[in-house]
Amino acid sequence: MSLKIDGSLLLAGAGNMGAALLSGWLDRGLDPSVVQIQDPSPPSATRALLERYQLAASPRLEPLSKAPAVIVVAVKPQVMDEVFPALARHAGPQTVVLSIAAGRTLAGFERHLAARAAVVRAMPNTPAAIARGISVAVPNAHVSAAQRQLCDALLRTVGEVEWVAEEGLLDPVTAVSGSGPAYVFHLTECLAAAGIKAGLAPDLAMKLARHTVSGAGELIHRSNAPPSALRESVTSPNGTTFAALQVLMGKHGLAELMTEAVDAATRRSRELAK
Repeated sequence: MSLKIDGSLLLAGAGNMGAALLSGWLDRGLDPSVVQIQDPSPPSATRALLERYQLAASPRLEPLSKAPAVIVVAVKPQVMDEVFPALARHAGPQTVVLSIAAGRTLAGFERHLAARAAVVRAMPNTPAAIARGISVAVPNAHVSAAQRQLCDALLRTVGEVEWVAEEGLLDPVTAVSGSGPAYVFHLTECLAAAGIKAGLAPDLAMKLARHTVSGAGELIHRSNAPPSALRESVTSPNGTTFAALQVLMGKHGLAELMTEAVDAATRRSRELAK
């Protein structure tokens, strides 16, 4: 089913995540003519995407003849204070603002918008670049059912979507799924480094680590079994996997480290909230 919008879409920020979303929308059949893009210097990969669909990005947008149905805010949090006040002037009574900027609260956007403005805050993750991401979204009190459905459809073009009612939950969401890909990438680095220390050539160790992590991830994706069952299916009593898991699952093992890591990321997310 083609993605359709009753009105226009304004995308602010066409970097990695903004471009991933834009690509997902266009791949799902969104009419390029309803899209307007604000970005002073899109990266080369984004420029190629824009050229393919005969789109252009503008550093600043002229006043619009009609307010967009949705403004998607995908700029970096550190430039939000500079960018969003001007964007807010394009919002109309029926516009929903969808933000994927980390650490920026619903209240932070509402301060720049008219009373009762509809705002959705979402946290996607980097696998959105290959349409395998997951986003968690929270609406403010003024988002209508239709606006929520629109935001869900836009986010769903790059992966799964979950909704929560409490904004504070986006802090642990950020710690688990937003930052989570970095944990998996570091696991891959560590697995390869351990293989090298055990005597493997660096290229072979990295190839084994990359394929093991990506293959295991795909197995989790395709299987209905819980990860614990998949782990147990690989683990023979007193075998090699069992010996390794005695270390990883022992005192000060991976579970404790991961809990500390998620706690640290959650705290930092709360500190950065504006």
